[in-house]
Amino acid sequence: MIPVAKASRMTLRQLGAAATLKAMEAAGVEAADALYAANMLGDELQGQKQVAALIADEARLFGIEALQVQAATASGAAALRMAYLAVASGEAELALAVGAEKMSEGAAVPAITKSLDAEREVVTGATLISKNAELTRLYFERYAPPADALVHFPVNAHRNARHNPNALFRNRSVSPRAVRTARTIHPPLRLYDCSPICDGAAAVVLAPTDEARAFSPHPVRILASSVATDRFRVDDRDDPLALEAARLSAQKAFRQANVNRDDIDLFEVHDAFSIMTCLQLEAVGFRPPGEGWRLANERRIGLRGEIPITTMGGLKARGHPIGATALYQACEIVLQLTGHAGKCQVRGAEVGMMQSIGGAGTTVLTHVFGV
Repeated sequence: MIPVAKASRMTLRQLGAAATLKAMEAAGVEAADALYAANMLGDELQGQKQVAALIADEARLFGIEALQVQAATASGAAALRMAYLAVASGEAELALAVGAEKMSEGAAVPAITKSLDAEREVVTGATLISKNAELTRLYFERYAPPADALVHFPVNAHRNARHNPNALFRNRSVSPRAVRTARTIHPPLRLYDCSPICDGAAAVVLAPTDEARAFSPHPVRILASSVATDRFRVDDRDDPLALEAARLSAQKAFRQANVNRDDIDLFEVHDAFSIMTCLQLEAVGFRPPGEGWRLANERRIGLRGEIPITTMGGLKARGHPIGATALYQACEIVLQLTGHAGKCQVRGAEVGMMQSIGGAGTTVLTHVFGV
Protein backbone atom coordinates (compact mmCIF):
# COMPACT_ATOMS: atom_id res chain seq x y z
CA MET A 1 0.00 0.00 0.00
CA ILE A 2 1.11 3.55 -0.78
CA PRO A 3 0.01 6.03 1.94
CA VAL A 4 -3.10 7.87 0.78
CA ALA A 5 -2.43 11.56 0.09
CA LYS A 6 -4.56 14.58 -0.68
CA ALA A 7 -2.29 15.24 -3.66
CA SER A 8 0.57 12.83 -4.27
CA ARG A 9 3.78 13.99 -5.91
CA MET A 10 3.86 10.71 -7.84
CA THR A 11 2.25 10.38 -11.24
CA LEU A 12 -0.48 7.83 -11.91
CA ARG A 13 1.96 5.37 -13.46
CA GLN A 14 4.41 5.83 -10.58
CA LEU A 15 1.71 5.20 -7.98
CA GLY A 16 0.60 1.99 -9.68
CA ALA A 17 4.11 0.71 -10.24
CA ALA A 18 5.22 1.50 -6.70
CA ALA A 19 2.33 -0.49 -5.19
CA THR A 20 2.92 -3.34 -7.64
CA LEU A 21 6.62 -3.60 -6.81
CA LYS A 22 5.92 -3.42 -3.05
CA ALA A 23 3.47 -6.31 -3.35
CA MET A 24 5.92 -8.36 -5.39
CA GLU A 25 8.71 -7.66 -2.92
CA ALA A 26 6.50 -8.76 -0.03
CA ALA A 27 5.77 -12.02 -1.87
CA GLY A 28 9.41 -12.50 -2.87
CA VAL A 29 8.65 -12.68 -6.59
CA GLU A 30 10.26 -10.91 -9.53
CA ALA A 31 7.68 -11.70 -12.21
CA ALA A 32 4.00 -12.47 -12.69
CA ASP A 33 1.87 -13.92 -15.47
CA ALA A 34 -0.84 -11.28 -15.45
CA LEU A 35 -1.62 -7.84 -14.09
CA TYR A 36 -5.16 -6.53 -13.71
CA ALA A 37 -5.33 -2.82 -12.97
CA ALA A 38 -8.25 -0.81 -11.62
CA ASN A 39 -8.57 2.86 -12.47
CA MET A 40 -11.76 4.85 -12.98
CA LEU A 41 -10.66 8.38 -13.76
CA GLY A 42 -7.34 8.24 -15.61
CA ASP A 43 -8.83 8.90 -19.03
CA GLU A 44 -10.81 11.85 -17.63
CA LEU A 45 -8.25 13.44 -15.31
CA GLN A 46 -4.90 12.41 -16.81
CA GLY A 47 -5.98 11.85 -20.42
CA GLN A 48 -4.68 8.29 -20.09
CA LYS A 49 -6.16 5.01 -21.23
CA GLN A 50 -4.49 1.54 -21.11
CA VAL A 51 -3.52 2.14 -17.50
CA ALA A 52 -2.72 -1.52 -16.86
CA ALA A 53 -0.16 -1.67 -19.66
CA LEU A 54 1.23 1.66 -18.48
CA ILE A 55 1.73 0.36 -14.93
CA ALA A 56 3.24 -2.90 -16.18
CA ASP A 57 5.68 -0.95 -18.31
CA GLU A 58 6.65 1.35 -15.43
CA ALA A 59 7.19 -1.70 -13.20
CA ARG A 60 9.33 -3.30 -15.95
CA LEU A 61 6.97 -6.25 -16.29
CA PHE A 62 7.43 -6.54 -20.01
CA GLY A 63 5.52 -9.06 -22.09
CA ILE A 64 2.89 -10.06 -19.54
CA GLU A 65 -0.88 -9.93 -19.84
CA ALA A 66 -1.92 -6.50 -18.57
CA LEU A 67 -5.58 -5.48 -18.71
CA GLN A 68 -7.52 -2.59 -17.22
CA VAL A 69 -10.71 -3.46 -15.33
CA GLN A 70 -13.54 -1.02 -14.65
CA ALA A 71 -16.69 -1.22 -12.54
CA ALA A 72 -17.04 2.47 -11.67
CA THR A 73 -16.41 3.01 -7.97
CA ALA A 74 -16.02 -0.77 -7.46
CA SER A 75 -13.21 -1.08 -10.00
CA GLY A 76 -10.62 -2.27 -7.48
CA ALA A 77 -12.79 -5.21 -6.45
CA ALA A 78 -13.37 -6.07 -10.10
CA ALA A 79 -9.61 -6.18 -10.70
CA LEU A 80 -9.23 -8.43 -7.66
CA ARG A 81 -11.95 -10.73 -9.01
CA MET A 82 -10.28 -10.95 -12.43
CA ALA A 83 -6.95 -11.87 -10.83
CA TYR A 84 -8.74 -14.43 -8.66
CA LEU A 85 -10.45 -16.01 -11.68
CA ALA A 86 -7.20 -16.06 -13.67
CA VAL A 87 -5.41 -18.03 -10.94
CA ALA A 88 -8.40 -20.22 -10.03
CA SER A 89 -8.82 -21.25 -13.67
CA GLY A 90 -5.14 -22.11 -14.06
CA GLU A 91 -4.67 -19.45 -16.73
CA ALA A 92 -2.11 -17.70 -14.51
CA GLU A 93 0.21 -19.06 -11.83
CA LEU A 94 0.82 -15.65 -10.32
CA ALA A 95 -1.49 -12.70 -10.89
CA LEU A 96 -1.32 -9.12 -9.69
CA ALA A 97 -4.33 -6.98 -8.83
CA VAL A 98 -3.41 -3.32 -8.56
CA GLY A 99 -5.48 -0.19 -8.15
CA ALA A 100 -4.26 3.36 -8.69
CA GLU A 101 -6.07 6.66 -8.76
CA LYS A 102 -4.91 10.27 -8.89
CA MET A 103 -8.05 12.25 -8.14
CA SER A 104 -6.28 15.49 -7.22
CA GLU A 105 -5.77 16.48 -10.86
CA GLY A 106 -8.82 18.01 -12.53
CA ALA A 107 -12.51 17.87 -11.68
CA ALA A 108 -13.14 14.48 -10.12
CA VAL A 109 -16.81 14.86 -9.14
CA PRO A 110 -18.21 15.35 -12.68
CA ALA A 111 -16.16 12.36 -13.85
CA ILE A 112 -17.42 10.18 -10.99
CA THR A 113 -20.99 11.21 -11.84
CA LYS A 114 -20.68 9.30 -15.11
CA SER A 115 -21.28 6.11 -13.12
CA LEU A 116 -24.95 7.14 -13.13
CA ASP A 117 -27.35 6.88 -16.09
CA ALA A 118 -26.17 9.56 -18.53
CA GLU A 119 -29.51 9.78 -20.36
CA ARG A 120 -31.91 9.59 -17.43
CA GLU A 121 -30.08 10.79 -14.33
CA VAL A 122 -27.06 12.93 -15.17
CA VAL A 123 -29.06 15.11 -17.58
CA THR A 124 -31.33 16.10 -14.68
CA GLY A 125 -28.34 17.28 -12.63
CA ALA A 126 -27.96 14.12 -10.54
CA THR A 127 -24.60 13.24 -8.98
CA LEU A 128 -23.52 10.41 -6.71
CA ILE A 129 -23.68 12.92 -3.87
CA SER A 130 -27.25 13.97 -4.70
CA LYS A 131 -28.42 10.34 -5.09
CA ASN A 132 -26.99 9.43 -1.69
CA ALA A 133 -28.59 12.53 -0.22
CA GLU A 134 -31.94 11.30 -1.60
CA LEU A 135 -31.40 7.86 -0.06
CA THR A 136 -30.56 9.47 3.27
CA ARG A 137 -33.73 11.58 3.22
CA LEU A 138 -35.84 8.57 2.26
CA TYR A 139 -34.33 6.49 5.07
CA PHE A 140 -35.12 9.12 7.69
CA GLU A 141 -38.63 9.66 6.32
CA ARG A 142 -39.46 5.95 6.29
CA TYR A 143 -37.87 4.77 9.54
CA ALA A 144 -37.71 7.99 11.63
CA PRO A 145 -34.44 7.18 13.43
CA PRO A 146 -32.85 9.75 15.79
CA ALA A 147 -31.35 12.81 14.12
CA ASP A 148 -27.83 11.56 14.95
CA ALA A 149 -28.48 8.00 13.73
CA LEU A 150 -25.60 7.94 11.23
CA VAL A 151 -23.11 10.08 13.18
CA HIS A 152 -21.13 7.25 14.73
CA PHE A 153 -20.25 5.61 11.41
CA PRO A 154 -17.69 8.33 10.51
CA VAL A 155 -16.66 8.71 14.16
CA ASN A 156 -15.71 5.01 14.24
CA ALA A 157 -13.86 5.26 10.92
CA HIS A 158 -11.79 8.24 12.02
CA ARG A 159 -11.01 6.65 15.39
CA ASN A 160 -9.54 3.61 13.65
CA ALA A 161 -7.66 5.63 11.03
CA ARG A 162 -5.55 7.27 13.73
CA HIS A 163 -3.63 4.00 14.06
CA ASN A 164 -3.22 3.40 10.31
CA PRO A 165 0.00 4.88 8.87
CA ASN A 166 -1.48 4.71 5.35
CA ALA A 167 -4.63 6.70 6.21
CA LEU A 168 -5.20 10.17 4.79
CA PHE A 169 -6.67 11.39 8.11
CA ARG A 170 -4.36 9.54 10.47
CA ASN A 171 -3.73 12.78 12.37
CA ARG A 172 -7.33 13.92 12.75
CA SER A 173 -9.71 13.26 15.64
CA VAL A 174 -13.42 13.54 14.87
CA SER A 175 -16.02 13.84 17.61
CA PRO A 176 -19.77 13.26 17.29
CA ARG A 177 -20.29 17.00 17.64
CA ALA A 178 -17.83 17.68 14.80
CA VAL A 179 -19.82 15.32 12.55
CA ARG A 180 -23.16 16.89 13.49
CA THR A 181 -21.99 20.48 12.97
CA ALA A 182 -19.74 20.05 9.91
CA ARG A 183 -20.53 22.09 6.82
CA THR A 184 -23.33 20.88 4.58
CA ILE A 185 -22.28 19.29 1.30
CA HIS A 186 -25.73 18.48 -0.09
CA PRO A 187 -28.67 18.46 2.35
CA PRO A 188 -28.85 16.39 4.48
CA LEU A 189 -25.27 15.20 3.84
CA ARG A 190 -22.53 16.93 5.79
CA LEU A 191 -18.77 16.81 5.31
CA TYR A 192 -18.11 13.65 7.31
CA ASP A 193 -20.92 11.78 5.56
CA CYS A 194 -18.81 11.76 2.37
CA SER A 195 -15.45 10.23 1.50
CA PRO A 196 -12.65 12.56 0.37
CA ILE A 197 -10.98 13.24 -2.97
CA CYS A 198 -7.45 11.78 -2.75
CA ASP A 199 -4.60 9.88 -4.43
CA GLY A 200 -3.33 6.38 -3.72
CA ALA A 201 -2.42 2.90 -4.91
CA ALA A 202 -2.44 -0.63 -3.50
CA ALA A 203 -1.75 -4.09 -4.88
CA VAL A 204 -1.86 -7.79 -4.00
CA VAL A 205 -0.25 -10.93 -5.42
CA LEU A 206 -2.42 -14.01 -5.92
CA ALA A 207 -1.08 -17.57 -6.15
CA PRO A 208 -2.72 -21.02 -6.23
CA THR A 209 -3.71 -22.18 -2.74
CA ASP A 210 -1.48 -25.24 -2.84
CA GLU A 211 1.56 -23.09 -3.68
CA ALA A 212 0.88 -20.07 -1.49
CA ARG A 213 3.17 -21.03 1.38
CA ALA A 214 6.09 -20.77 -1.01
CA PHE A 215 5.48 -17.02 -1.04
CA SER A 216 4.26 -16.37 2.50
CA PRO A 217 4.46 -18.26 5.80
CA HIS A 218 0.94 -17.03 6.57
CA PRO A 219 -1.05 -16.94 3.32
CA VAL A 220 -4.60 -15.67 3.31
CA ARG A 221 -7.17 -17.40 1.12
CA ILE A 222 -9.89 -15.83 -0.96
CA LEU A 223 -12.79 -18.05 0.08
CA ALA A 224 -15.32 -16.36 -2.20
CA SER A 225 -15.58 -13.76 -4.94
CA SER A 226 -19.03 -12.76 -6.17
CA VAL A 227 -20.81 -9.97 -7.98
CA ALA A 228 -24.43 -8.94 -8.46
CA THR A 229 -26.24 -6.02 -10.04
CA ASP A 230 -29.42 -4.07 -9.36
CA ARG A 231 -31.55 -1.93 -11.66
CA PHE A 232 -29.15 0.68 -13.01
CA ARG A 233 -31.23 3.70 -12.09
CA VAL A 234 -32.11 4.12 -8.42
CA ASP A 235 -35.65 5.30 -9.21
CA ASP A 236 -36.35 2.10 -11.16
CA ARG A 237 -35.79 -0.16 -8.15
CA ASP A 238 -38.70 -1.67 -6.23
CA ASP A 239 -37.15 -0.41 -3.01
CA PRO A 240 -34.21 1.99 -3.30
CA LEU A 241 -33.26 1.31 0.34
CA ALA A 242 -33.06 -2.46 -0.06
CA LEU A 243 -29.60 -2.47 -1.75
CA GLU A 244 -30.53 -5.67 -3.54
CA ALA A 245 -27.16 -6.13 -5.26
CA ALA A 246 -25.41 -6.15 -1.88
CA ARG A 247 -27.82 -8.77 -0.57
CA LEU A 248 -27.48 -11.03 -3.61
CA SER A 249 -23.71 -10.67 -3.80
CA ALA A 250 -23.33 -11.50 -0.10
CA GLN A 251 -25.57 -14.55 -0.41
CA LYS A 252 -23.50 -15.85 -3.33
CA ALA A 253 -20.29 -15.29 -1.39
CA PHE A 254 -21.54 -17.00 1.76
CA ARG A 255 -22.48 -20.08 -0.29
CA GLN A 256 -19.13 -20.15 -2.07
CA ALA A 257 -17.17 -19.80 1.16
CA ASN A 258 -19.52 -22.07 3.16
CA VAL A 259 -19.81 -19.45 5.90
CA ASN A 260 -22.63 -17.47 7.45
CA ARG A 261 -22.87 -14.01 8.96
CA ASP A 262 -21.91 -15.25 12.42
CA ASP A 263 -18.57 -16.44 11.01
CA ILE A 264 -17.57 -12.94 9.83
CA ASP A 265 -15.05 -11.40 12.21
CA LEU A 266 -14.77 -8.06 10.40
CA PHE A 267 -16.55 -6.37 7.52
CA GLU A 268 -14.85 -3.74 5.38
CA VAL A 269 -17.84 -1.85 4.02
CA HIS A 270 -17.90 0.59 1.11
CA ASP A 271 -18.51 3.64 3.30
CA ALA A 272 -18.24 6.28 0.57
CA PHE A 273 -21.38 7.75 2.17
CA SER A 274 -22.74 7.11 5.67
CA ILE A 275 -26.08 5.91 4.32
CA MET A 276 -24.37 3.22 2.25
CA THR A 277 -22.71 1.81 5.35
CA CYS A 278 -26.08 1.52 7.06
CA LEU A 279 -27.79 0.00 4.02
CA GLN A 280 -25.02 -2.58 3.52
CA LEU A 281 -25.28 -3.77 7.11
CA GLU A 282 -29.01 -4.23 6.61
CA ALA A 283 -28.73 -5.82 3.17
CA VAL A 284 -26.23 -8.41 4.38
CA GLY A 285 -28.49 -9.13 7.35
CA PHE A 286 -26.55 -7.85 10.35
CA ARG A 287 -29.67 -5.87 11.27
CA PRO A 288 -33.24 -5.71 9.91
CA PRO A 289 -34.23 -2.88 7.55
CA GLY A 290 -34.38 0.43 9.38
CA GLU A 291 -32.11 -0.70 12.23
CA GLY A 292 -28.59 -0.73 10.79
CA TRP A 293 -27.84 2.59 12.46
CA ARG A 294 -28.28 0.96 15.87
CA LEU A 295 -25.04 -0.94 15.42
CA ALA A 296 -23.20 2.36 15.29
CA ASN A 297 -25.18 4.14 18.02
CA GLU A 298 -24.74 1.18 20.37
CA ARG A 299 -20.97 1.05 19.65
CA ARG A 300 -21.18 -2.44 18.15
CA ILE A 301 -19.02 -1.65 15.09
CA GLY A 302 -15.76 -0.90 16.93
CA LEU A 303 -12.69 -3.11 17.01
CA ARG A 304 -14.08 -5.00 20.03
CA GLY A 305 -17.67 -4.85 18.83
CA GLU A 306 -20.17 -7.33 17.49
CA ILE A 307 -19.21 -6.65 13.86
CA PRO A 308 -16.08 -4.49 13.45
CA ILE A 309 -16.20 -2.34 10.31
CA THR A 310 -13.83 0.18 8.70
CA THR A 311 -11.16 -1.26 10.98
CA MET A 312 -8.34 0.86 9.53
CA GLY A 313 -10.35 3.94 8.63
CA GLY A 314 -12.44 2.85 5.68
CA LEU A 315 -13.17 5.07 2.71
CA LYS A 316 -14.05 7.98 4.99
CA ALA A 317 -10.79 8.25 6.89
CA ARG A 318 -8.22 6.07 5.15
CA GLY A 319 -9.43 7.65 1.94
CA HIS A 320 -11.19 6.59 -1.24
CA PRO A 321 -8.80 6.79 -4.22
CA ILE A 322 -11.41 4.95 -6.25
CA GLY A 323 -9.48 2.43 -8.34
CA ALA A 324 -7.29 1.53 -5.38
CA THR A 325 -9.90 1.42 -2.62
CA ALA A 326 -10.80 -2.27 -2.71
CA LEU A 327 -7.13 -3.23 -2.90
CA TYR A 328 -6.50 -1.24 0.28
CA GLN A 329 -9.39 -3.15 1.84
CA ALA A 330 -7.91 -6.47 0.73
CA CYS A 331 -4.49 -5.57 2.12
CA GLU A 332 -6.03 -4.45 5.40
CA ILE A 333 -7.96 -7.71 5.75
CA VAL A 334 -4.72 -9.62 5.15
CA LEU A 335 -3.11 -7.62 7.97
CA GLN A 336 -6.07 -8.41 10.23
CA LEU A 337 -6.13 -12.14 9.49
CA THR A 338 -2.37 -12.50 9.97
CA GLY A 339 -2.31 -10.52 13.22
CA HIS A 340 -0.34 -7.58 11.78
CA ALA A 341 -2.91 -4.78 12.08
CA GLY A 342 -1.22 -3.20 15.11
CA LYS A 343 -3.52 -1.04 17.24
CA CYS A 344 -6.29 -1.67 14.69
CA GLN A 345 -6.19 -5.42 15.31
CA VAL A 346 -9.46 -7.31 15.69
CA ARG A 347 -8.76 -10.06 18.22
CA GLY A 348 -8.91 -13.59 16.89
CA ALA A 349 -9.87 -12.55 13.37
CA GLU A 350 -10.08 -15.58 11.08
CA VAL A 351 -12.69 -14.60 8.47
CA GLY A 352 -12.91 -11.16 6.86
CA MET A 353 -15.39 -9.81 4.34
CA MET A 354 -15.42 -6.76 2.10
CA GLN A 355 -17.98 -5.24 -0.24
CA SER A 356 -17.40 -2.71 -3.00
CA ILE A 357 -20.18 -0.65 -4.55
CA GLY A 358 -20.17 0.57 -8.14
CA GLY A 359 -22.29 3.66 -8.68
CA ALA A 360 -25.33 4.19 -6.46
CA GLY A 361 -25.64 0.52 -5.51
CA THR A 362 -25.78 -0.71 -9.11
CA THR A 363 -22.87 -3.19 -8.99
CA VAL A 364 -21.73 -4.83 -5.76
CA LEU A 365 -18.80 -7.20 -5.37
CA THR A 366 -18.26 -9.28 -2.25
CA HIS A 367 -15.04 -11.01 -1.26
CA VAL A 368 -14.58 -13.29 1.73
CA PHE A 369 -11.11 -14.08 3.09
CA GLY A 370 -9.94 -16.73 5.53
CA VAL A 371 -6.83 -18.27 7.04
